[in-house]
Amino acid sequence: MLRRLNKVLPELILGIILYGILLQITGVWFVSDKIRYTSGLWIGITLACGMAVHMAIVIEDAVSLKGGQGKLIAQNLVRYLVVVIVFSLMMYFQLGNLITAFLGVMGLKAAAYAQPFIHKVIFKGKGSEEEKA
Repeated sequence: MLRRLNKVLPELILGIILYGILLQITGVWFVSDKIRYTSGLWIGITLACGMAVHMAIVIEDAVSLKGGQGKLIAQNLVRYLVVVIVFSLMMYFQLGNLITAFLGVMGLKAAAYAQPFIHKVIFKGKGSEEEKA
């Protein structure tokens, strides 16, 4: 389903999850409150995955419609409003560490930079996708 929406979306989500696993393995040893570290991190990772899917949907809609710039801006604001609301709820209910949640959301950026390398690793020896189509 994700590949039908955007060809690189599954690789991007894989990168976000790998980033989360890396932060989990390395960071959990250095904090005293491991539960809040972990919950904050995975709330952020979940937000990053949701943001990636939402961006792919919005971009697909904007490309298929003429004059979709206004919709792009509005949906971008909605996406960041959701992040602010989730962070506010985390702070109010003390559901996790806000710093690790922010680091989790930044997994979207890290995965975007790592996506070409992930693509090379996945399709190494299989030929390019263009040859398959």
